[in-house]
Amino acid sequence: MSSLPTALPIEPRGPLDATVRVPGSKSITNRALLVAALARGESQLSGPLASVDTDVMREALAALGAQIEARSEPWCVTGTGGTLALPSKPLYVENSGTSARFLTAAAALAPGPVQIDGNPRMRARPIIHLVEALRSLGAEVELPQGSDCPPVHVRGGGLPGGPGLIDGSHSSQYVSAVLLAAPYAQRDVELGFIDDVLVSRPYVDVTLSVMRAFGAKVEWIAQPGVGRICVTAGRHYQARQYEIEPDASSAAYPFCAAAIAGGSVRVEGVPEDSLQADFKLLELLARMGCRVTRQGHTVELRGPKKPLRSLGEVDMNDTPDAALAYAVVALFADGPTLIKNIWNLRIKETDRLTALETELRKLGARAEATHDTLRIQPGPLHGAEIDTYDDHRMAMAFSLAGLRVPGVVIRDPACVSKTWPKYFDVFEHL
Repeated sequence: MSSLPTALPIEPRGPLDATVRVPGSKSITNRALLVAALARGESQLSGPLASVDTDVMREALAALGAQIEARSEPWCVTGTGGTLALPSKPLYVENSGTSARFLTAAAALAPGPVQIDGNPRMRARPIIHLVEALRSLGAEVELPQGSDCPPVHVRGGGLPGGPGLIDGSHSSQYVSAVLLAAPYAQRDVELGFIDDVLVSRPYVDVTLSVMRAFGAKVEWIAQPGVGRICVTAGRHYQARQYEIEPDASSAAYPFCAAAIAGGSVRVEGVPEDSLQADFKLLELLARMGCRVTRQGHTVELRGPKKPLRSLGEVDMNDTPDAALAYAVVALFADGPTLIKNIWNLRIKETDRLTALETELRKLGARAEATHDTLRIQPGPLHGAEIDTYDDHRMAMAFSLAGLRVPGVVIRDPACVSKTWPKYFDVFEHL
Protein backbone atom coordinates (compact mmCIF):
# COMPACT_ATOMS: atom_id res chain seq x y z
CA MET A 1 0.00 0.00 0.00
CA SER A 2 2.99 2.26 -0.55
CA SER A 3 1.11 4.08 -3.36
CA LEU A 4 -2.21 5.29 -1.99
CA PRO A 5 -5.28 6.04 -4.12
CA THR A 6 -7.13 9.34 -3.89
CA ALA A 7 -9.91 7.53 -2.00
CA LEU A 8 -9.24 4.44 0.12
CA PRO A 9 -12.05 2.02 1.10
CA ILE A 10 -11.66 0.48 4.56
CA GLU A 11 -12.73 -3.14 4.93
CA PRO A 12 -14.34 -4.14 8.25
CA ARG A 13 -12.36 -6.74 10.18
CA GLY A 14 -11.74 -8.15 13.62
CA PRO A 15 -10.90 -9.39 16.09
CA LEU A 16 -7.36 -8.11 15.67
CA ASP A 17 -4.09 -9.76 16.64
CA ALA A 18 -1.02 -7.68 15.87
CA THR A 19 2.26 -6.39 17.21
CA VAL A 20 3.43 -3.01 15.90
CA ARG A 21 6.15 -0.49 16.52
CA VAL A 22 4.94 3.00 15.80
CA PRO A 23 7.27 5.71 14.43
CA GLY A 24 9.38 7.90 16.67
CA SER A 25 7.71 10.81 18.42
CA LYS A 26 7.26 13.83 16.18
CA SER A 27 7.22 16.12 19.20
CA ILE A 28 10.47 14.73 20.56
CA THR A 29 12.17 14.44 17.14
CA ASN A 30 11.67 18.12 16.32
CA ARG A 31 12.73 19.20 19.80
CA ALA A 32 15.84 17.02 19.67
CA LEU A 33 16.71 18.23 16.16
CA LEU A 34 16.63 21.88 17.24
CA VAL A 35 18.54 21.27 20.46
CA ALA A 36 21.20 19.20 18.65
CA ALA A 37 21.48 21.90 15.98
CA LEU A 38 22.19 24.51 18.66
CA ALA A 39 24.60 22.26 20.57
CA ARG A 40 28.35 22.17 20.11
CA GLY A 41 29.63 18.91 18.59
CA GLU A 42 27.99 15.94 16.90
CA SER A 43 24.84 14.39 18.33
CA GLN A 44 23.36 11.04 17.31
CA LEU A 45 19.57 10.71 17.36
CA SER A 46 18.26 7.14 17.48
CA GLY A 47 14.67 6.25 16.57
CA PRO A 48 13.71 9.59 14.95
CA LEU A 49 10.57 10.14 12.90
CA ALA A 50 11.07 10.56 9.14
CA SER A 51 8.05 12.51 7.88
CA VAL A 52 7.05 15.77 6.21
CA ASP A 53 7.08 17.65 9.53
CA THR A 54 10.59 16.53 10.43
CA ASP A 55 11.84 16.96 6.86
CA VAL A 56 10.99 20.66 6.88
CA MET A 57 12.63 21.06 10.29
CA ARG A 58 15.83 19.39 9.08
CA GLU A 59 15.93 21.53 5.95
CA ALA A 60 15.43 24.72 7.94
CA LEU A 61 18.13 23.84 10.46
CA ALA A 62 20.53 23.06 7.63
CA ALA A 63 19.82 26.54 6.24
CA LEU A 64 20.70 27.92 9.69
CA GLY A 65 24.10 26.20 9.61
CA ALA A 66 23.62 22.76 11.16
CA GLN A 67 24.92 19.69 9.34
CA ILE A 68 22.43 16.81 9.42
CA GLU A 69 23.04 13.33 8.00
CA ALA A 70 19.72 11.48 7.95
CA ARG A 71 20.09 8.84 5.24
CA SER A 72 20.25 6.11 7.86
CA GLU A 73 19.88 5.77 11.63
CA PRO A 74 21.03 7.17 13.88
CA TRP A 75 20.73 10.65 12.46
CA CYS A 76 23.94 12.61 12.96
CA VAL A 77 23.60 16.31 13.74
CA THR A 78 26.67 18.54 13.84
CA GLY A 79 25.55 21.56 15.82
CA THR A 80 26.36 25.22 15.46
CA GLY A 81 27.31 25.93 19.07
CA GLY A 82 24.56 28.53 19.02
CA THR A 83 26.23 30.51 16.22
CA LEU A 84 23.63 30.26 13.49
CA ALA A 85 24.14 31.01 9.81
CA LEU A 86 21.98 33.48 7.92
CA PRO A 87 19.68 31.60 5.51
CA SER A 88 19.62 32.78 1.90
CA LYS A 89 15.81 32.57 1.64
CA PRO A 90 12.77 32.28 3.92
CA LEU A 91 12.45 29.10 5.97
CA TYR A 92 9.44 27.26 4.52
CA VAL A 93 7.70 24.93 6.97
CA GLU A 94 4.67 23.64 5.01
CA ASN A 95 1.99 23.19 7.75
CA SER A 96 4.29 22.05 10.55
CA GLY A 97 3.26 23.88 13.70
CA THR A 98 6.22 22.71 15.79
CA SER A 99 8.65 23.79 13.07
CA ALA A 100 7.10 27.23 12.59
CA ARG A 101 7.02 27.99 16.30
CA PHE A 102 10.35 26.50 17.34
CA LEU A 103 12.17 28.13 14.41
CA THR A 104 10.63 31.54 15.10
CA ALA A 105 12.20 31.59 18.56
CA ALA A 106 15.51 30.12 17.39
CA ALA A 107 15.73 32.70 14.59
CA ALA A 108 16.21 35.40 17.22
CA LEU A 109 19.70 33.92 17.70
CA ALA A 110 20.64 34.39 14.02
CA PRO A 111 23.03 37.22 13.09
CA GLY A 112 20.46 38.93 10.87
CA PRO A 113 16.87 38.82 9.64
CA VAL A 114 15.11 35.50 9.10
CA GLN A 115 11.63 34.93 7.69
CA ILE A 116 9.50 31.87 8.47
CA ASP A 117 6.60 31.04 6.16
CA GLY A 118 4.33 28.14 5.30
CA ASN A 119 1.43 26.95 3.19
CA PRO A 120 -2.02 28.63 3.16
CA ARG A 121 -3.21 26.73 6.23
CA MET A 122 -0.08 27.74 8.18
CA ARG A 123 -0.81 31.34 7.21
CA ALA A 124 -4.13 30.94 9.03
CA ARG A 125 -2.69 29.49 12.25
CA PRO A 126 -2.11 32.16 14.94
CA ILE A 127 1.41 32.80 16.19
CA ILE A 128 0.88 36.21 17.79
CA HIS A 129 1.21 34.94 21.38
CA LEU A 130 4.70 33.61 20.64
CA VAL A 131 5.61 36.87 18.91
CA GLU A 132 4.47 38.89 21.93
CA ALA A 133 6.41 36.65 24.32
CA LEU A 134 9.62 37.03 22.31
CA ARG A 135 9.13 40.78 22.25
CA SER A 136 8.79 40.76 26.04
CA LEU A 137 12.25 39.15 26.12
CA GLY A 138 13.75 41.84 23.87
CA ALA A 139 13.56 40.17 20.45
CA GLU A 140 12.40 42.13 17.41
CA VAL A 141 9.71 40.12 15.65
CA GLU A 142 7.13 41.31 13.13
CA LEU A 143 4.13 39.87 11.30
CA PRO A 144 4.41 41.67 7.96
CA GLN A 145 0.98 40.64 6.66
CA GLY A 146 -0.71 42.58 9.44
CA SER A 147 -2.46 39.49 10.81
CA ASP A 148 -1.78 37.29 13.85
CA CYS A 149 -0.37 34.55 11.60
CA PRO A 150 2.76 33.78 9.56
CA PRO A 151 4.80 34.78 7.70
CA VAL A 152 7.00 35.90 10.59
CA HIS A 153 9.96 38.25 10.25
CA VAL A 154 12.59 37.93 12.99
CA ARG A 155 15.28 40.62 13.02
CA GLY A 156 17.84 38.42 14.74
CA GLY A 157 20.95 39.64 16.49
CA GLY A 158 20.39 37.71 19.72
CA LEU A 159 17.82 37.19 22.45
CA PRO A 160 18.30 39.65 25.35
CA GLY A 161 16.30 37.52 27.83
CA GLY A 162 15.25 38.48 31.34
CA PRO A 163 11.72 38.24 32.75
CA GLY A 164 8.96 37.71 30.20
CA LEU A 165 5.30 36.83 29.92
CA ILE A 166 3.52 34.45 27.58
CA ASP A 167 -0.10 33.64 26.85
CA GLY A 168 -0.18 29.88 27.38
CA SER A 169 -3.93 29.51 26.94
CA HIS A 170 -3.82 28.56 23.25
CA SER A 171 -0.83 26.31 22.62
CA SER A 172 1.99 24.88 24.68
CA GLN A 173 4.16 25.00 21.56
CA TYR A 174 4.60 28.76 22.05
CA VAL A 175 6.00 28.08 25.50
CA SER A 176 8.28 25.28 24.29
CA ALA A 177 9.59 27.49 21.49
CA VAL A 178 10.77 30.18 23.91
CA LEU A 179 12.29 27.65 26.30
CA LEU A 180 14.25 25.81 23.59
CA ALA A 181 16.05 29.01 22.55
CA ALA A 182 16.43 30.40 26.08
CA PRO A 183 19.82 28.85 27.04
CA TYR A 184 21.38 31.12 24.39
CA ALA A 185 19.81 34.32 25.69
CA GLN A 186 22.05 37.04 27.07
CA ARG A 187 20.38 36.88 30.50
CA ASP A 188 18.48 34.20 32.39
CA VAL A 189 14.97 33.81 31.03
CA GLU A 190 12.19 33.76 33.61
CA LEU A 191 8.91 32.99 31.88
CA GLY A 192 5.57 33.71 33.54
CA PHE A 193 2.07 32.95 32.27
CA ILE A 194 -0.66 35.49 31.58
CA ASP A 195 -3.72 34.78 33.75
CA ASP A 196 -1.77 31.85 35.22
CA VAL A 197 -2.95 29.51 32.41
CA LEU A 198 -0.99 26.84 30.52
CA VAL A 199 -2.70 24.30 28.27
CA SER A 200 -1.21 20.89 27.46
CA ARG A 201 1.42 21.22 30.19
CA PRO A 202 2.77 17.66 29.64
CA TYR A 203 4.19 18.80 26.29
CA VAL A 204 6.18 21.49 28.13
CA ASP A 205 7.48 18.81 30.47
CA VAL A 206 8.70 16.88 27.42
CA THR A 207 10.52 20.02 26.27
CA LEU A 208 12.22 20.43 29.65
CA SER A 209 13.26 16.77 29.59
CA VAL A 210 14.95 17.14 26.18
CA MET A 211 16.65 20.38 27.22
CA ARG A 212 18.04 18.84 30.41
CA ALA A 213 19.24 15.75 28.54
CA PHE A 214 21.44 18.03 26.41
CA GLY A 215 22.82 19.94 29.42
CA ALA A 216 20.54 22.95 29.87
CA LYS A 217 19.62 24.17 33.35
CA VAL A 218 15.89 24.79 33.56
CA GLU A 219 13.46 24.61 36.47
CA TRP A 220 9.91 25.36 37.51
CA ILE A 221 9.68 28.06 40.16
CA ALA A 222 6.85 27.02 42.45
CA GLN A 223 4.18 29.54 43.32
CA PRO A 224 0.37 29.42 43.47
CA GLY A 225 -1.05 28.27 40.16
CA VAL A 226 1.14 27.29 37.22
CA GLY A 227 4.31 28.93 38.51
CA ARG A 228 7.16 30.23 36.37
CA ILE A 229 9.96 28.60 34.42
CA CYS A 230 13.57 29.78 34.72
CA VAL A 231 16.26 28.93 32.14
CA THR A 232 19.88 29.70 33.00
CA ALA A 233 21.64 31.68 30.28
CA GLY A 234 25.03 30.38 29.21
CA ARG A 235 24.29 26.75 30.08
CA HIS A 236 24.44 25.76 26.44
CA TYR A 237 23.47 22.42 24.93
CA GLN A 238 26.15 19.75 24.64
CA ALA A 239 26.14 17.10 21.92
CA ARG A 240 25.18 13.59 22.98
CA GLN A 241 23.61 10.32 21.89
CA TYR A 242 19.87 10.54 22.35
CA GLU A 243 17.13 7.95 21.87
CA ILE A 244 13.69 9.09 20.71
CA GLU A 245 10.80 7.04 22.02
CA PRO A 246 7.79 5.96 19.92
CA ASP A 247 5.10 8.54 19.26
CA ALA A 248 2.24 8.35 21.76
CA SER A 249 -0.11 10.21 19.43
CA SER A 250 0.52 7.63 16.70
CA ALA A 251 0.19 4.74 19.16
CA ALA A 252 -3.36 5.92 19.88
CA TYR A 253 -4.58 4.51 16.55
CA PRO A 254 -3.58 0.84 16.95
CA PHE A 255 -4.73 0.90 20.58
CA CYS A 256 -8.11 2.36 19.56
CA ALA A 257 -8.32 -0.14 16.69
CA ALA A 258 -8.34 -3.01 19.20
CA ALA A 259 -10.89 -1.19 21.37
CA ILE A 260 -13.24 -0.87 18.39
CA ALA A 261 -12.67 -4.13 16.49
CA GLY A 262 -11.89 -6.43 19.42
CA GLY A 263 -8.91 -8.71 19.81
CA SER A 264 -5.57 -7.28 20.87
CA VAL A 265 -2.81 -5.01 19.63
CA ARG A 266 0.66 -4.78 21.16
CA VAL A 267 2.80 -1.67 20.75
CA GLU A 268 6.53 -2.10 21.30
CA GLY A 269 9.11 0.31 22.66
CA VAL A 270 6.94 2.24 25.14
CA PRO A 271 9.08 3.40 28.11
CA GLU A 272 7.50 3.00 31.52
CA ASP A 273 8.53 6.55 32.43
CA SER A 274 7.34 8.22 29.21
CA LEU A 275 6.31 11.86 29.62
CA GLN A 276 4.13 11.84 26.49
CA ALA A 277 0.64 12.74 27.61
CA ASP A 278 -1.21 10.87 24.87
CA PHE A 279 -0.35 7.57 26.57
CA LYS A 280 -2.98 8.65 29.12
CA LEU A 281 -5.47 7.49 26.49
CA LEU A 282 -4.82 3.97 27.75
CA GLU A 283 -6.40 4.89 31.09
CA LEU A 284 -9.56 6.08 29.34
CA LEU A 285 -9.80 2.92 27.22
CA ALA A 286 -9.30 0.76 30.33
CA ARG A 287 -12.18 2.57 32.06
CA MET A 288 -14.32 1.84 28.98
CA GLY A 289 -13.76 -1.88 29.48
CA CYS A 290 -10.52 -2.62 27.63
CA ARG A 291 -7.72 -4.57 29.32
CA VAL A 292 -4.28 -2.95 29.32
CA THR A 293 -1.18 -4.93 30.26
CA ARG A 294 2.54 -4.21 30.10
CA GLN A 295 5.45 -6.57 29.70
CA GLY A 296 8.75 -4.70 29.67
CA HIS A 297 8.48 -2.01 27.00
CA THR A 298 5.53 -3.67 25.24
CA VAL A 299 1.99 -2.51 26.02
CA GLU A 300 -0.98 -4.64 24.99
CA LEU A 301 -4.55 -3.45 24.72
CA ARG A 302 -7.31 -6.04 24.43
CA GLY A 303 -10.76 -4.90 23.42
CA PRO A 304 -13.80 -5.86 25.51
CA LYS A 305 -16.21 -8.62 24.53
CA LYS A 306 -19.18 -6.41 25.45
CA PRO A 307 -19.97 -2.85 24.30
CA LEU A 308 -17.56 -0.11 25.29
CA ARG A 309 -18.70 1.77 28.39
CA SER A 310 -19.39 5.50 27.98
CA LEU A 311 -17.40 7.66 30.38
CA GLY A 312 -19.78 10.61 30.13
CA GLU A 313 -17.54 13.70 30.38
CA VAL A 314 -13.83 13.49 29.54
CA ASP A 315 -11.34 16.38 29.85
CA MET A 316 -8.69 16.01 27.11
CA ASN A 317 -6.88 19.33 27.50
CA ASP A 318 -3.60 17.52 28.15
CA THR A 319 -4.12 15.06 25.27
CA PRO A 320 -5.53 17.05 22.32
CA ASP A 321 -3.94 14.94 19.59
CA ALA A 322 -5.49 11.76 21.00
CA ALA A 323 -8.91 13.41 21.11
CA LEU A 324 -9.60 12.60 17.45
CA ALA A 325 -9.07 8.87 17.84
CA TYR A 326 -11.06 8.91 21.09
CA ALA A 327 -13.95 10.70 19.38
CA VAL A 328 -14.21 7.83 16.91
CA VAL A 329 -14.05 5.26 19.73
CA ALA A 330 -16.96 7.13 21.35
CA LEU A 331 -19.12 6.18 18.34
CA PHE A 332 -19.15 2.62 19.67
CA ALA A 333 -19.82 3.40 23.35
CA ASP A 334 -23.06 2.50 25.12
CA GLY A 335 -23.96 6.12 25.77
CA PRO A 336 -23.10 9.74 24.93
CA THR A 337 -19.65 11.26 25.42
CA LEU A 338 -18.70 14.89 26.05
CA ILE A 339 -15.06 15.68 25.29
CA LYS A 340 -14.29 19.03 26.90
CA ASN A 341 -11.55 21.64 27.28
CA ILE A 342 -10.26 21.12 23.72
CA TRP A 343 -10.48 24.64 22.27
CA ASN A 344 -6.98 24.42 20.80
CA LEU A 345 -8.16 21.77 18.31
CA ARG A 346 -9.47 24.73 16.33
CA ILE A 347 -5.95 25.98 15.54
CA LYS A 348 -4.38 22.70 14.45
CA GLU A 349 -3.79 21.49 10.87
CA THR A 350 -7.48 22.23 10.33
CA ASP A 351 -10.29 23.34 12.64
CA ARG A 352 -10.52 19.85 14.07
CA LEU A 353 -13.58 20.50 16.21
CA THR A 354 -15.66 21.53 13.19
CA ALA A 355 -14.14 18.76 11.07
CA LEU A 356 -14.95 16.11 13.69
CA GLU A 357 -18.53 17.33 14.03
CA THR A 358 -19.04 17.22 10.26
CA GLU A 359 -17.52 13.80 9.61
CA LEU A 360 -19.05 12.08 12.67
CA ARG A 361 -22.46 13.20 11.45
CA LYS A 362 -21.74 11.69 8.03
CA LEU A 363 -21.42 8.30 9.74
CA GLY A 364 -24.82 8.67 11.41
CA ALA A 365 -23.89 9.92 14.86
CA ARG A 366 -25.31 13.02 16.49
CA ALA A 367 -22.32 15.29 17.04
CA GLU A 368 -22.26 18.86 18.28
CA ALA A 369 -19.20 21.08 18.71
CA THR A 370 -19.13 24.20 20.85
CA HIS A 371 -16.29 26.64 21.43
CA ASP A 372 -14.26 24.05 23.35
CA THR A 373 -16.30 20.83 23.56
CA LEU A 374 -17.53 17.99 21.38
CA ARG A 375 -20.64 15.98 22.29
CA ILE A 376 -21.07 12.61 20.60
CA GLN A 377 -24.31 10.63 20.73
CA PRO A 378 -23.89 7.19 19.17
CA GLY A 379 -26.56 6.09 16.74
CA PRO A 380 -27.10 3.62 13.91
CA LEU A 381 -23.91 3.98 11.87
CA HIS A 382 -23.48 3.69 8.13
CA GLY A 383 -20.71 4.13 5.58
CA ALA A 384 -19.62 7.48 4.18
CA GLU A 385 -16.83 9.14 2.25
CA ILE A 386 -14.73 10.95 4.86
CA ASP A 387 -13.04 14.24 4.02
CA THR A 388 -9.67 14.59 5.73
CA TYR A 389 -8.96 18.33 5.25
CA ASP A 390 -5.28 17.63 4.49
CA ASP A 391 -5.03 16.60 8.15
CA HIS A 392 -3.16 13.41 8.95
CA ARG A 393 -4.99 12.80 12.21
CA MET A 394 -8.42 13.04 10.57
CA ALA A 395 -7.40 10.32 8.10
CA MET A 396 -5.97 8.01 10.75
CA ALA A 397 -8.82 8.52 13.23
CA PHE A 398 -11.67 7.88 10.80
CA SER A 399 -9.98 4.83 9.31
CA LEU A 400 -10.75 3.24 12.70
CA ALA A 401 -14.50 3.57 12.10
CA GLY A 402 -14.15 1.40 9.00
CA LEU A 403 -13.07 -1.55 11.16
CA ARG A 404 -16.70 -1.94 12.24
CA VAL A 405 -18.76 0.09 9.74
CA PRO A 406 -19.01 -1.12 6.11
CA GLY A 407 -18.61 1.48 3.39
CA VAL A 408 -16.17 3.89 5.04
CA VAL A 409 -13.92 5.55 2.47
CA ILE A 410 -11.01 7.85 3.38
CA ARG A 411 -10.40 10.65 0.90
CA ASP A 412 -6.78 11.82 0.40
CA PRO A 413 -5.27 9.10 2.61
CA ALA A 414 -1.75 10.19 1.60
CA CYS A 415 -2.01 13.16 3.98
CA VAL A 416 -0.76 10.77 6.70
CA SER A 417 2.75 11.38 5.34
CA LYS A 418 2.90 14.40 7.65
CA THR A 419 3.68 12.14 10.63
CA TRP A 420 3.30 8.45 9.67
CA PRO A 421 3.93 7.79 5.97
CA LYS A 422 3.43 4.02 6.32
CA TYR A 423 0.30 4.23 8.47
CA PHE A 424 -2.01 2.47 6.03
CA ASP A 425 0.55 -0.29 5.43
CA VAL A 426 0.56 -0.97 9.17
CA PHE A 427 -3.23 -0.59 9.36
CA GLU A 428 -3.70 -3.18 6.61
CA HIS A 429 -1.68 -5.73 8.60
CA LEU A 430 -3.51 -5.28 11.89
